[in-house]
Amino acid sequence: MNNFVVDLEYLVPLEQIEPYMDGHMDYIVRGRDLGLFVSWGPKVPRTGGVIIAQSETRAELEAFCNTDPFVVEGVSKMAITEFVARRPITHKQ
Repeated sequence: MNNFVVDLEYLVPLEQIEPYMDGHMDYIVRGRDLGLFVSWGPKVPRTGGVIIAQSETRAELEAFCNTDPFVVEGVSKMAITEFVARRPITHKQ
């Protein structure tokens, strides 16, 4: 399993992000349920968000990330960076 940081950056003011928030959170839950997303949350200050993800391949993760309503609607861009975890990522709920 490969580890990734997904960095979302808003391209529009926060008020224009809000209409897509429910769909984005549904997408986050789907990512968690598929075992792709380990942790996530907004940046401080709130200029976007960060997702810690795991995937067999970068292509698999990219394909899923491209379904995020923020990306589909063009209100956010996304950068994916692979990293080598020195400590195992555990998924606790």
